[in-house]
Amino acid sequence: MSIRAQFKLALPGFSLDVDLDLPGRGVTALFGQSGCGKTTLLRCIAGLERGAGRLAINGETWQDAGVFLPTHRRPLGYVFQDARLFAHLDVGRNLDYARRRAASGNSRGDAAIVELLGLGPLLERLPERLSGGEQQRVAIARALLSAPRLLLLDEPLAALDHARKQEILPYLERLRDELDIPVIYVSHAADEVARLADHLVVMDGGRAVAQGPLAATLARIDLPIRLGEDAGAVFAATVAERDAEWHLARVEFDGGELWVRDSGVPVGRRVRVRILARDVSIANSRHDDVSIMNLLPATVLAHAAEDHPSAILVQLRVGGTKLLARLTRRSAQRLDLAPGREVWVQIKAVALIG
Repeated sequence: MSIRAQFKLALPGFSLDVDLDLPGRGVTALFGQSGCGKTTLLRCIAGLERGAGRLAINGETWQDAGVFLPTHRRPLGYVFQDARLFAHLDVGRNLDYARRRAASGNSRGDAAIVELLGLGPLLERLPERLSGGEQQRVAIARALLSAPRLLLLDEPLAALDHARKQEILPYLERLRDELDIPVIYVSHAADEVARLADHLVVMDGGRAVAQGPLAATLARIDLPIRLGEDAGAVFAATVAERDAEWHLARVEFDGGELWVRDSGVPVGRRVRVRILARDVSIANSRHDDVSIMNLLPATVLAHAAEDHPSAILVQLRVGGTKLLARLTRRSAQRLDLAPGREVWVQIKAVALIG
């Protein structure tokens, strides 16, 4: 299963030129700064922009030199930044509209989608009585009930405040884990991408400057897009122990173990871990007389300049996992952080994000 997308499009003051092979399962995030071409590419995939090129979904051609399926004939669901619900219809009737549009029966079943997105208590409410997060959940359910083979999400959290984002993110994680259709998710927020994506496409100036599995792509230091305070690594781990006395949990990963705040995740559960570069310091020897609990041996792989001339981003390997650390250039020189040097990393904060 795969998605093959090649598009060229010239617009006033902007051009799009991409060539992508994307996985046919999981969440692919189109990530980059505003104006980089993320939404334009999504609109090309949906058939809302007619760029020259080719689009094939799991071997079925939706567009090439001789074929162009219009949007209404492409079996996809599209969720915009604003929910675009029918204001005069309650939630149940908004969903009924999507059911009637479905070309074939939905393989999950209507009730399963309503349960997946927690919409049961909302079915008789009008959109004006819903929070922004609730409206977006209804919009996603409506897209899924049309029986799509591809789900497109165009910055669905951009119009929400922090509280509403935290409300809807667990539902998006459930979609990622339980859906059997590919999702393409547009965002400029690194925290959303780190939490939700399986595959990452980095966009810049209308081009895809990098693509690949999330962990490997986020750990690169050679990309033109600077993440600043959001730079960091994401990787998988397993909860190995919970310490009830200190309210901590120990997670194991390919590189060692880490102590984190106990968030109630059961022992044995796979989790997603995020460590920001700003929370990693480096020493040439191990120091146990510090407050930092997470100390791991590492190897320096490479380093790159940051936007400010005082800073440097260091890429490290801890076992089979790559981490990033942000240091001053002065500190890097004092530690002699050349590639291949064996060091110790001190990790001040670790987040379980999914």
